[in-house]
Amino acid sequence: TELGMLTLLTYINLATNVLSGRLPSELGLLTTMLEELIVDGNTISGSIPTEIGLLSDLEELDLTENRLTGTLPTELGMLTLLTYINLATNVLSGRLPSELGLLTTMLEELIVDGNTISGSIPTEIGLLSDLEELDLTENRLTGTLPTELGMLT
Repeated sequence: TELGMLTLLTYINLATNVLSGRLPSELGLLTTMLEELIVDGNTISGSIPTEIGLLSDLEELDLTENRLTGTLPTELGMLTLLTYINLATNVLSGRLPSELGLLTTMLEELIVDGNTISGSIPTEIGLLSDLEELDLTENRLTGTLPTELGMLT
């Protein structure tokens, strides 16, 4: 799509509309400038494209309240400048990727409530030294709480 040709974009906010369809993989072409991608409150479906991991300057990702399905891409762990991830109230499934633990120095908020995430909480979440909010409510998580969560101060 033409969206990938807007290489100087630093901010996309399409929140609270009636947008449908899929997130275009061409978002990955906005590699050097895009800092905020906000598409919450729509009816976007399909999976989160793996190309999102190419958005090296991304600081804020908000895809809340859509109809996204599939697993969280491991490529999220490549977004080392992310301070905020909100993927709440979708139909995301699978496990939380351990690669989220690579976001050690910047991530302040990780919100993935209201999905169908399963499995255990990865121990790597305890490495997120700047994390201020972790919301994993209303999922299908199992197992024990990792002791590494005690390292979050």
